[in-house]
Amino acid sequence: MRRRLTREGLESLMRELARRAPARGPFRVYFVGGGTAVHAGWRESTIDADLYSDTEAVFRDVQLVKEDLALNIEFARPEYFVPPLAGSDRRHVFVKTIGAVSFYHYDPYTQLLSKVVRGFRRDLDDARMFLESGMVDRGQFRSLVHAIPSSAYAKYPALSRESVIEAVTAFLDSVAPS
Repeated sequence: MRRRLTREGLESLMRELARRAPARGPFRVYFVGGGTAVHAGWRESTIDADLYSDTEAVFRDVQLVKEDLALNIEFARPEYFVPPLAGSDRRHVFVKTIGAVSFYHYDPYTQLLSKVVRGFRRDLDDARMFLESGMVDRGQFRSLVHAIPSSAYAKYPALSRESVIEAVTAFLDSVAPS
């Protein structure tokens, strides 16, 4: 049986990924979703570690890591589910470097959009924490979402520009400005 991912488990995961990374680096690994929430202290645990890297070589031993730590690990990035936000690659939040691997929280604005669009209670709780923690500025978030070109939605047949803007507006209206 797999363990839920806690902050301690996340730290173990980082150490193991770094220890098993190819000797030639550097590599970047991004936390997505629950991993960000757990590391930031918003939640005690999550069911799995959602990770992304633009260099798959860093995950060459991920099956062994997964078994040794008894954790669920999935590969995901928010753009699999929502259109990209301009400048996302410049907003990743550095966590730490261990060996040849630097760990980041994936762009919090894009994570927030993904959570708002998905809309489950836990996602919306995390979404509120992105704002309350100051990781995301509500005005900039709204501007970035409105700036998504209509053409970007062509890759997401389950979404429409109108429905995304409506969901974001409803979410922001439900959260008192800090």
